[in-house]
Amino acid sequence: MKIGIIGAGFVGRAIGKLAVQAGHQVMLSNSRGPQTMFSLRYAVGAEVGTVDEAVAFGDVVVVAIPLSAYRAVPVEPLAGKIVIDTNNYYHERDGRFPELDARATTTSELLAGHLPRSKIVKAFNAITMKDLESEGKPAGVPDRRALPLAGDDADTKAVAVKLYDEFGFDAVDVGPLSEGWRFERGTPAYCVPFTKADLQKVLASTMRDGPLSA
Repeated sequence: MKIGIIGAGFVGRAIGKLAVQAGHQVMLSNSRGPQTMFSLRYAVGAEVGTVDEAVAFGDVVVVAIPLSAYRAVPVEPLAGKIVIDTNNYYHERDGRFPELDARATTTSELLAGHLPRSKIVKAFNAITMKDLESEGKPAGVPDRRALPLAGDDADTKAVAVKLYDEFGFDAVDVGPLSEGWRFERGTPAYCVPFTKADLQKVLASTMRDGPLSA
């Protein structure tokens, strides 16, 4: 599978590295141009390019940029493509999004609204990249860690499930994209290790409280 990644920070590099190790072709990109990622060709084993080149390259495209920049993601070139959204809302970094503060929507629904003809799946946001690179285990191990995902299309979600498994993690499907709030920042499942059975229980019992505090 060809995977284009928008963003070459901690998230993009970690996912890119693991995808290459799993046998996929990867192209990393950022807003500053491929010349700023010269060493990543060797550190990650991926190709590097512009954002437009990474989008054209990927059968699947990973969005791994700060939430505040989501409107910069190309729209038309991603029409019909699977997009994996890794975003989290940090108002300290991203500024305020009143609709998120009021819990009226989710981070991935914002991206889906921006990319109306793309197939969005929320994944890879509820684990630190250090843990993603170090805690993967073979399938069937009793204490294998599980990671959540959400999306509106079964085939799209199956791609995220496959990558989770290849990276060494079980998957828990939380349901449609609108349920992605269950594992956003500040929830019990956010960046906390659970087995599949335990994660299912935690996600099911998570409550959507009132507006976010400062």
